[in-house]
Amino acid sequence: MTISTKGRYALCVMLDLAEHQNDGPVALRDISERQGISKKYLEQIVALLNRPTLLKTIRGARGGYALARTPDKYTVAEILEIAEGSLAPVPNLEEPAELAASADARLLAVWQGLYDVVNRYLEGITLQDILDSGRDSYDYSI
Repeated sequence: MTISTKGRYALCVMLDLAEHQNDGPVALRDISERQGISKKYLEQIVALLNRPTLLKTIRGARGGYALARTPDKYTVAEILEIAEGSLAPVPNLEEPAELAASADARLLAVWQGLYDVVNRYLEGITLQDILDSGRDSYDYSI
């Protein structure tokens, strides 16, 4: 399984908004400069993420984007699924009857197990977790 640039950049956008949540609406131009992602590509990413449950859109000269919830309410799994679609390692995993009828039927449990582990891992990480880990990532003691 590979996460595309679309998924990685969607996570970068949401993380940038979380980092700057106290600065008011964040313009795509600012995200583009900070993240090194073209504004044109960010427009495509934000179009995927622009849902009332994820983002607030503020129009006007001082407009931009803001998180609709606090960073601890967004999981990495949620963001990647919106950007990538399914995170299933094989097609039709969400439709086990179709997969069971295929040549991969004997491997259904393997793929389902992988999918469950990946989802459980990604659902356990929030934007706040990432923000917090970045703050003390250099604070190691032996």
